[in-house]
Amino acid sequence: MNLGNVVTAMVTPFNKAGSVDFEKLGPLMDVLISRGTEAVIVGGTTGESATLSMKEKAELYRESVNASGGRIPVIAGTGMNDTYATAELSIQAVKDGVDGVMLVAPYYNKPSQQGLYEHFKTIAEKVDLPVMLYNVPGRTMVNMLPETTIALSEVPNIFSVKEASGNLDQITTIIANTPQDFKVYSGDDSLTLPAVAVGADGIVSVSSHIVGSQMQEMIKLFRNGKVQEAAAIHQKLVPFMNAMFIAPSPSPVKTALHLTGVDTGGVRLPLVPLTEGELNIVKKALDEVSNVEQFPSS
Repeated sequence: MNLGNVVTAMVTPFNKAGSVDFEKLGPLMDVLISRGTEAVIVGGTTGESATLSMKEKAELYRESVNASGGRIPVIAGTGMNDTYATAELSIQAVKDGVDGVMLVAPYYNKPSQQGLYEHFKTIAEKVDLPVMLYNVPGRTMVNMLPETTIALSEVPNIFSVKEASGNLDQITTIIANTPQDFKVYSGDDSLTLPAVAVGADGIVSVSSHIVGSQMQEMIKLFRNGKVQEAAAIHQKLVPFMNAMFIAPSPSPVKTALHLTGVDTGGVRLPLVPLTEGELNIVKKALDEVSNVEQFPSS
């Protein structure tokens, strides 16, 4: 499966009552595609998966597929800390028409490396779809070591990993020791260019809701040998990327979307809206990236 350079971990739109607003999915998908997104992950961390019911997730998968209309792949975030419940939800996602599933490392349980391997292998064998692994130790309290990811890359339908360990050595080891067709994506926006420089295929991003086109330009410039120009974009984007995590995600990016004319509603408890100080940081960051797309790609 080809997901391109920039994959967006898409927010889940809510209405004023806090229910999922499925009518906003189409306009949001249109905006993301216009801003450089080549694939989306729905119902993941940025989509506030922890607060979505199973029924909401299934409908979100189905309506996101409809909103995409086959223009870009839709990957369902189906991972949970219960192996068999994850398998059940992943099977449901297949029925809902998604192009693949993303499975986060089990949180709270703190499984061993063998437990991680068996968890992902068990689910992958039950699902007739491409599987992306998701390693994010900052949220799960367990780091999937490169050796485990490398072993899992031999499972036929496990095609990719979103590596959000923030560890370039770990990313490099995975890239160097997995099959050529195994896709490695950074899960840390500010490491997009460094990760691509060591061989990553791209980024699964939050910031791409707003600056996806600039991120695309940066990656293309680097791959065309225009390293200094790519570095200049990276330097301009990093403060914005950091601002998208000034408060628990997705509060900052939903605010940024609103400020750029895209209504995706608020966040669900236990997340809360930005404070006035945080809002000012997001506004300033938006102003500073308004002129990033000035570098020719050819």
